[in-house]
Amino acid sequence: MFSSRFQARKSRFLNHWHARAATRTRTQARGFVSAPEPRTIGSFARGRQLIAGNLLFSGNLIEAPDAETLWEVAIPELDFARELHGFAWMDDLAAVGDIRARATAQRWLWGWIDRFGKGRGIGWTPDLTGRRLIRWINHALFLLRGTDHEKSDAFYRSLVEQTNFLSRRWHGAAPGLPRFEALTGLIYAGLSIEGQEALADPAIKALARECDAQIDEQGGLPTRNPEELLQVFTLLTWAAAALSDAGRGTPKAHMAAIERIAPTLRTLRHSDGGLARFHGGGRGPEGWLDHALSTAKIKTTQPDGLSMGYARLAAGRTSVIIDASPPPGGAASVNAHASTLAFELTSGRRPLVVNCGSGASFGAEWRRAGRATPSHSGLSLAGFSSARLSAPDRYTGQEALIACPTKVPVEIGALGDGTCFQGGHDGYVAGFGLTHARTLELTYDGRALAGEDMLLAIEEADKRQFDRQMDAVQLKGIPFEIRFHLHPDVDATLDLGGAAISMALKSGEIWVFRHDGNQKLSLEPSVYLERNRLKPRASLQILLTGRAMTHATRVRWSLSKAQETAIGVRDLSLDDPYDDQD
Repeated sequence: MFSSRFQARKSRFLNHWHARAATRTRTQARGFVSAPEPRTIGSFARGRQLIAGNLLFSGNLIEAPDAETLWEVAIPELDFARELHGFAWMDDLAAVGDIRARATAQRWLWGWIDRFGKGRGIGWTPDLTGRRLIRWINHALFLLRGTDHEKSDAFYRSLVEQTNFLSRRWHGAAPGLPRFEALTGLIYAGLSIEGQEALADPAIKALARECDAQIDEQGGLPTRNPEELLQVFTLLTWAAAALSDAGRGTPKAHMAAIERIAPTLRTLRHSDGGLARFHGGGRGPEGWLDHALSTAKIKTTQPDGLSMGYARLAAGRTSVIIDASPPPGGAASVNAHASTLAFELTSGRRPLVVNCGSGASFGAEWRRAGRATPSHSGLSLAGFSSARLSAPDRYTGQEALIACPTKVPVEIGALGDGTCFQGGHDGYVAGFGLTHARTLELTYDGRALAGEDMLLAIEEADKRQFDRQMDAVQLKGIPFEIRFHLHPDVDATLDLGGAAISMALKSGEIWVFRHDGNQKLSLEPSVYLERNRLKPRASLQILLTGRAMTHATRVRWSLSKAQETAIGVRDLSLDDPYDDQD
C-alpha cells in the first residue's frame, strides 16, 4: 500500500514539475510541416448535444447551455474531468462541422489554453496529453479557420509546450493503452510540428519496443479487454499512417503488432460489427472497428483456436464469443471480470445473449457488481463468483481479481452438423471440489445453439471436498444458477406453461430457449451497463436454478430460431445510440 501511495505521489509530482518546465520553453512553432489529415471518427448526434450544452461524460450529465466554456462548469468526479481534458469530444464537434460547432470548439480550446496552458490542472499526464495532441493536430484546420494571429500563435505555442512535456514524461505512463496514447501523440507532434522533428525518432523506437512487450503472439493485451485492444490497434494504425504520410518507414515490430491484432479483432467482432463485452470493455465506438480494419488493410483471419483467450463460433448470421481462458492477473486485473466460460450470442444485427458490461461509469458499486460472475452469461455456484475481488487499495481504490481459475482446458472442433466448443475451469474446486465444464454446439446454418453445463468432482480430493460441503448443508445440495442475460431490445416471455422462453428481436426473428426440465426456469430482471448513458438500462435474464447433489451434475439447454423465422431477414430498423438517455 505504501508503495502504491508513494508511486502515485511521485508520478503527480513529476508530471507537475515537467509540465511547468515544458511551458517555460522559448521554442516557437509557426505551423505544421504538412497539413495533417483527420483520422478520428466522431458522433454527429453527440456533437449536437455538446453544442446545446448537454455535457454527458463518464455517466454524468451536466446541462450548461449558457456556459461560455467547459472549464467553468462544476466537475462531478475525476473521470468526468479526465474526459474533458483528453479532448476526444473534439471528434464529435468536428463531425458536426458547421459554424456553431467550430465556434464552440474554438471557445473551449482557447479556454483550456488560458486556464491550464501553463502546466496547471489534472490534464498534464502523459496519456491525456497524448490524446489531446492527437485531436488538436487532427482538427487543426477546423480549429484555426477564421482565427487571428494572436490565437494562432497561442495554439502553436501550446502544442510545442505539450510536446515538450510528453517527450520528458511519456515513460511515466502506465504500460498498455496509456503508454500507447502518449507515444502516438508524441509521434504525431514530432512529425507534424515545425522544429519538433528530433523528438519523433526516440518515440518511434519506443513505440516499437512497446509493441513487442505488450502485444502477445495471439495479438492480445495482458488486460484481455477487447475495446482496449481496438483502441491500441487504432493508435498503431494512426501512427503508421502518419509515418507513411511523412515519407518514413514503419518499424517491423510496429507493423508486426498490427498484423497480429487485426485477425484477433475479427475474432472478437460479433456479426453486428460490435465487439464482445468482456473484462471492462464495451462494444467500441460506432464505426471505429470497421474503419481501423479497413485502414490497416490486413485481410488475414485468426487460425482455429483462441484469440486473446477467446473462442468464436460463427455460422450463418449467428456469432458466439466465449471467454475461454483464465482472467488477467496482477496489475492487468484491476478492470478484469470473473467471466470464465461466459458467452455472448448475436444474430445478424441484433445482440441476443449478452454480458451486463462494465458499470464503471455508474459508480463503484455498479463497477463491482459488473465484475461478478452473476453479471455474465455463465454459471455461478452457491452465490459465489468464479474469481473474487481483493480489498480496495487504500490509496488508489483499485481492486485486483484474485483466487481466479488457473486451469481452463479448451477444445474446439467440428461436428457432423456444426462446430463445437468444450471448456472447463477450476474456479470452484478449492471451495466446493467442483469443476465447471461447458459445451456449446452451433449448427452450420447458425439457427441453433445447444449447450451443456456440468459440475464435476473429478479427483478424490475434490470428491472429499464436495462431500464436506454437502454435510455442511445437511445433504440439501449446492445451489447453482445459470444465467443468460438478454439485450434490452429483446422482448422475452415465458411460454409452453413455463417450460420455454420465446424471444423476439427487433429484426422480426424469434428465438426459443428450452432446457432438459430438471431445473427451475424463470425470467428475471437484469441490467445492461453501457457508457454514455445516465443510468443502467433495464433488461431481462433467463435463469436456470438447481442443486448439485452428486459428484456429477448435468444441465442441457438450447437456443434456437423458431421454425417460422425465415433463413434471411431484412433488418432495416435503425437505432440511435443517443436515444433513451434517461
